Amino acid sequence: MVELPGEDIGYAELATLKLLALAGAVDGDAKISCAGLASKLDASNQTASRRLQRLEDGDLLAREIVSDGQWVRITDDGERLLQEEYAEYQRIFEHGIGVTLSGDVSSGMGEGRHYVSLSGYHDQFVEKLGYEPYPGTFNLDLDERSTRARARMNALDPIEIDGWEDGDRTYGPAYCYPITLESDDGIYENAHVISPERTHYGDSELEIIAPDELRDELAVADSDVVTVHVHEH
Repeated sequence: MVELPGEDIGYAELATLKLLALAGAVDGDAKISCAGLASKLDASNQTASRRLQRLEDGDLLAREIVSDGQWVRITDDGERLLQEEYAEYQRIFEHGIGVTLSGDVSSGMGEGRHYVSLSGYHDQFVEKLGYEPYPGTFNLDLDERSTRARARMNALDPIEIDGWEDGDRTYGPAYCYPITLESDDGIYENAHVISPERTHYGDSELEIIAPDELRDELAVADSDVVTVHVHEH
């Protein structure tokens, strides 16, 4: 379900954001006028102006007013909202929802091995995912298109791994999304993207867990390209 970001942002503002995206404001600055926007919205100039102001106040739109109109550009948060809306339409018309991402294999920071092995997480992985994960994460650096498309994961229902405490510190929840991985040399189905929180636009690193060593299963090394098909749980 799409979560609108503030009390001043409603579906009328979302519809306005869609029109601005169609005008080219996702990939760069787009020139618009309030009168032209109002005509497309079938609303008054004042209404169009208020919606633009609310989008700007909600950090979904950046704009510069000039003598003959204004230049507008949808922000990262604005595009994230549109990506989530797109995913909802997938659910309606395609009888399923998912997103395909692509990235280069990377070594990561080595922290995944530690966290995956912690009993508070490990036991839940076994119970909720149905397997004991290989000690460590398989990391991908997403390409630009995939970094943007990753926001659609917010519309998916994840498998939630509860937060827990060990007496010394508190560990936060994690969210797992079932995936199929594809490389030039193989396909692997029993794996999950793991995220410490619901996905955020702009996060280019993807961490993956599985019961096997994925580098061996997919026959890949650093900088090799892997495709990830993220599914609805």
